[in-house]
Amino acid sequence: MEKQPWDSKGIINKFEAHRNMEMAAPMAAYMRNQFAFLGIKTPLRKALLNQQFREFHLPERRHLTEEVWKLYELPEREYQYAAIAVLEKMKTQLTLEDLPFLQQVIESKSWWDSVDAIAPRTLGHVIQTERAAGTLHMLKWSKAENMWTNRAAILHQLKYKQDTDPAALSQIILKHAGSSEFFIQKAIGWALREYAKTDLEWVRTFVFEHSLMPLSKREALKNIKY
Repeated sequence: MEKQPWDSKGIINKFEAHRNMEMAAPMAAYMRNQFAFLGIKTPLRKALLNQQFREFHLPERRHLTEEVWKLYELPEREYQYAAIAVLEKMKTQLTLEDLPFLQQVIESKSWWDSVDAIAPRTLGHVIQTERAAGTLHMLKWSKAENMWTNRAAILHQLKYKQDTDPAALSQIILKHAGSSEFFIQKAIGWALREYAKTDLEWVRTFVFEHSLMPLSKREALKNIKY
């Protein structure tokens, strides 16, 4: 079957056809009722998105921002997930010039599920393409007033493994080491725990040489014997 030009109505129609109000209520409750849901569970949502990507070409690069917002601004949470999936599909076409747009998405309808989907995958890829300049941007993000932008900066290296820049990781974490924000404390612990899979001794030393909040320390050392 020949692919059609991108049309966001394709995914909207697919999602609407599977609206499930019985599932929508508990899904919203899980997210503390901050967002409305269509009631589409993750496996079905991913299957519908894959069907969309098989049937339609990705948006033209010049229309990406517009097409992402068409989905992201819809009220139900599944549409934000869909917009993020489109972003990830097109991450190789993004550059540092797109960071203001990514920051705008991160700071819109923010919660851990959206930020954690964008930061390690799409944002992390963009920063790796121009590492030195990208790292400077992440250091700026770590100083932003928005807590979710801070969390994205902490998590952007999550999948870097041996390519992790420990100096940048340290600088960003120490900026927020004393934060009382739960989601910042968790992000710090998660970033350190993940890097411990690559350099356990660096993480162990970092944790014991710096004053971290108990939650961050506990999360960082969760898989480390000491």
